[in-house]
Amino acid sequence: MQAQPGDTSFVTTRAPAPARQPKRRRPSLARALVPTFSLLLHAYVAWRLLPYLWERPLAFALLATLLAFSSLTMPLGLLARRARSQRTGERIVWISWLAVGFFSSLFVLTLLRDLSLGLVAITHLIWPALPLWQDLAPASSVIVPLAAVLITALGFVNARRTPSVVHVQVPIPSLPEALSGLTIVQISDIHIGATIKRPYLDAIVETVNGLAADLVAVTGDLVDGSVADLARHVAPIAHLSSRHGTFFVTGNHEYYSGAESWIAELRRLNVRVLLNEHVVLQHNSEPFIVAGVTDVSGHHFIASHRSDPRTALRDAPSDAAFRLLLAHQPRSAAAAADAGFDLQLSGHTHGGQFLPWNFFVRLQQPFVSGLHRLRGLWVYVSRGTGYWGPPKRFGVPSEITCLRLVRPAA
Repeated sequence: MQAQPGDTSFVTTRAPAPARQPKRRRPSLARALVPTFSLLLHAYVAWRLLPYLWERPLAFALLATLLAFSSLTMPLGLLARRARSQRTGERIVWISWLAVGFFSSLFVLTLLRDLSLGLVAITHLIWPALPLWQDLAPASSVIVPLAAVLITALGFVNARRTPSVVHVQVPIPSLPEALSGLTIVQISDIHIGATIKRPYLDAIVETVNGLAADLVAVTGDLVDGSVADLARHVAPIAHLSSRHGTFFVTGNHEYYSGAESWIAELRRLNVRVLLNEHVVLQHNSEPFIVAGVTDVSGHHFIASHRSDPRTALRDAPSDAAFRLLLAHQPRSAAAAADAGFDLQLSGHTHGGQFLPWNFFVRLQQPFVSGLHRLRGLWVYVSRGTGYWGPPKRFGVPSEITCLRLVRPAA
């Protein structure tokens, strides 16, 4: 591969040749448990809401129909790969994920309703003048499904629109004047697959190119599917333009989708894939380092893809004043700080994608979204440029991130 303008040297440390990727098989037990679990959750919602709608025949019929449709279609995603054609399979996935998005909000709102009615019952014992929970139950049984439908509709619109640009300034101690103002555009977690296709990526590429960035970073989970199925939809990534080129690191979904094939395909599209390695770039005659690590789960699929920020910096020049690490998951931050990086760009979390799941992401990741400080390391976590699963974003918008390096204020 030829150097992009502004490059002075390329990889100094390369990961060993990847081993053959094992085939993944879904346990038959899961296929049986998912529909059962779905039916139980739907039965709970029906039990808590439908009895209070009996005197509202239209509302009762609509909610009963929605619950029946949702309970039947949510598990269909497991059967999509058995469809006779790719188009039929994608339609099944669309229906299944829309049902999941709707029922997710309906279930959470039903739980909140029950907790609220319980609180009302307790407070009524203390202050008898307050309403009885039985007085509030019928109206709340109408409000909850209406709110779930509204949230799902708004979430769909937010998910399908072209992401907005988020501008972030990152103060780097001892940043040379030559690197002050260097711009990095980050896109992450697009998840091109059954519901996200080429037009969505075309709009992203057009927006990114309009920012005239110095460097473009793609921090994993670009795809959900094979090269054979998705190559033409990923092709626009070759049109990303910037001063120093486009750099990519693997996310966990690349490993679900055939990582070796996608690495080869992205390299064919002139995207620089960094597998525990780095490049040295020159910006206004000042050297800086761009490194990338494989996803922290990569070694479970390819033995040689164990994520290692220290290996990514091996033999790096000591005079580089800025060291950037691309790492799909924020969990790489502690190792990146130990290795001596200045800034880590990550994704993976989607910021939770829609309420209330953003509150649960922090149980698995040290950072959910935005700019954070870990010892001498800045960590920026993108909310994602696409979405995974339900085409739904509510309270957690997608983003294209434009990061600008600045010298700290005196």
